[in-house]
Amino acid sequence: MNRRTRIPALTILAASLFAGAAFAASPGNDPAALAKIRDTAMQSDYAYQRLEDLADLVGPRLSGSPGAAAAVTQVAEELRKLGAKVTLQPVKVPHWVRGAETASLVEYKGRPAGVTQKVVLAALGGSGATPAEGIKAEVLVVHSFDELKAQGAKVKGKIVLFDVPFDQKMADRGFAGTAYGQAVAYRGNGPRIAAEMGAVAALVRAVGGAAYRIPHTGGTNLQDGHRIPAAAVTIEDSMLMDRLSKRGPVTMHLTLTPQILPDADSYNVIADWTGTEKPDEIVIVSGHLDSWDLATGANDDASGVVSAMGVIDTLRKLDFRPKRTIRVIAWMNEENGGRGGATYAAFEKANAEKHVGAYEDDGGSGRPFGVKASVGPEAVKLFAPLKDALQVIGAGAFQRADILGTGDLHALEAAGVPSFEPAIDSSDYFNYHHTPADTFDKVDPDNLRRHVAVMATTAWFLANSEQPIGRAVVPPGASRR
Repeated sequence: MNRRTRIPALTILAASLFAGAAFAASPGNDPAALAKIRDTAMQSDYAYQRLEDLADLVGPRLSGSPGAAAAVTQVAEELRKLGAKVTLQPVKVPHWVRGAETASLVEYKGRPAGVTQKVVLAALGGSGATPAEGIKAEVLVVHSFDELKAQGAKVKGKIVLFDVPFDQKMADRGFAGTAYGQAVAYRGNGPRIAAEMGAVAALVRAVGGAAYRIPHTGGTNLQDGHRIPAAAVTIEDSMLMDRLSKRGPVTMHLTLTPQILPDADSYNVIADWTGTEKPDEIVIVSGHLDSWDLATGANDDASGVVSAMGVIDTLRKLDFRPKRTIRVIAWMNEENGGRGGATYAAFEKANAEKHVGAYEDDGGSGRPFGVKASVGPEAVKLFAPLKDALQVIGAGAFQRADILGTGDLHALEAAGVPSFEPAIDSSDYFNYHHTPADTFDKVDPDNLRRHVAVMATTAWFLANSEQPIGRAVVPPGASRR
């Protein structure tokens, strides 16, 4: 952004810091204050009501879309009603739009005369387009990158299908993130590698555990020059093509007509609940405002945004003002670019030391069992009062890691800002994630109250901590999920 676009944000922030001097002293981190925050959040449906507003009234919010713009307005206006100091931080975002998407199997061994079979699919973010009339090509089914590379020249001219299952048993046992990471590598890098080997299109088995014939969209790492059509197919259709390919060649007719438009103007929504003693020190609570376009993004990540809004609502009800500023951020463009987080980190680069901690809730609305944190081992003991406060609602677990790599917080964490996120039961999260099923009815109101309670209590604890928790130390060469 240019200098002119920064002036309003700096002016508003300066005004908010000045206003902080008039507030009453913070009640601090005594157990009674932490308990009041926890209990007030657990007794409120504020976040659930805001979730209904965002999911049902605005709907899908892919970057650059009218829905994304409407969400910025809705959330900013609501945060102003709560009494927060609101800033809209300009962000240039990708603008990819979905077009027609159809596919059918038109040739395979044993096909009865006149019969074709529909394949249910959804274009992946950044996908290239077929001609309007579509393309017809043989499907090459592979089950790993090694298997693809072993095909060599046979890939040229084919539609490559990566039939790699999501390990739901792993997800059921608390390793949903690991299962997702293993399968999503094929969505992210599979189309690019197939394109470089001469494929005319790429298909990826849905990255999720729900076999209800729904596709899971998401981003790819396709690049100009090798931007072939790419789509996610349902689990059932991927398995069908794998079975048919064992009988003989399979031919598909595929039509995908997405467009990549010029970058669009959008915003991070930033709202400050100003500190009384150290207003220039910041604790972030956040979720990302954008969503994929197949549904209303209730779990990914409207629930995270409204949980962060619920932090300010909780403190407003109690008339609690922290010593440090608690900053709500509704990030823009987490899904297909990450530019909201990158823009904020670049703007605050010189001020990173003033950021005490950054919390993002972007793992769905399953029940939270505690907090994850990228703090040093020596800092863990400092969080005993927080753990005690959250244990009452069954959320007293505290998991330390060198690096979390959470959503929009990558750059801040690399700059030394400790990251925080809830430790969530995500065993069924990838049933809905990036699918047409990610809607308001999938969010349990009691679980959402717990998300607000964990986030609000953690934010208050960080904003009033007397002992420094230290900085995040990202090991050289560390990878993020």
